[in-house]
Amino acid sequence: MSEAIVDPVPTRSGPSVVLPARPEAIRLDAATTAVIVVDMQNAYASQGGYVDEAGFDVGPAAGVIPKIADVLDVARRAGMPVVFLQNGWDAGYAEAGTPLSPNYHKSNALKTMRARPELVGKFLARGGWDYELVEALAPQDDDLRVHKPRYSAFFNSQLDSVLRARGIRTLIFTGIATNVCVESTLRDGFHLEYFGVLLEDAVHHLGPDFIREASLYNVEKFFGWVSSVADFRTAAGQLPPRDMPSGEI
Repeated sequence: MSEAIVDPVPTRSGPSVVLPARPEAIRLDAATTAVIVVDMQNAYASQGGYVDEAGFDVGPAAGVIPKIADVLDVARRAGMPVVFLQNGWDAGYAEAGTPLSPNYHKSNALKTMRARPELVGKFLARGGWDYELVEALAPQDDDLRVHKPRYSAFFNSQLDSVLRARGIRTLIFTGIATNVCVESTLRDGFHLEYFGVLLEDAVHHLGPDFIREASLYNVEKFFGWVSSVADFRTAAGQLPPRDMPSGEI
């Protein structure tokens, strides 16, 4: 019996490849697939950033940076759009919410600044070092950057509009944190009819290791597909180079 293959765009006319994944393989092409880089900011991946100051271990985040760079290299050569997400708020934190917002109470960045007033204004404020993407993953001219004020990048952002305008159906997820912003965005994408693929070795979680396993289980069983950087590189590397139309991103 042949292996089941999910095809998000069964009427596609261009070249495509099959990406091995769990629970079944999924077909990709460059025209309808985008790579999503979730919150690879100094806040989440650098010593001295918000996550480090809040008491989480940012050391393992360094290991996913070259993995993500590898994914982006393959995606760009194939002509897949690359979307960088950046989590944060305005300098005055109006976008973060008041005490009437659960985000005010649950955001570890906001809680850490309230506990340590000398840090107010330093975490996740647009224009600051904490908000910026790590230097090793600097966007290229054709890449897109989307600001997001909450865990899910589909909430109060341009992401859905940007993707639909380009005919994107499949999203390849990388970044931080597996169990928070990555999973939240993939879940919301599922409800908006996007096919989400999580590259399990190109994401980093916050919290104990069982959190990572729970997120991978949730994605595989309920919300999407799970694959690896090596399988993505092998599959997408077979796609012919595709020039992005001028002004597409």
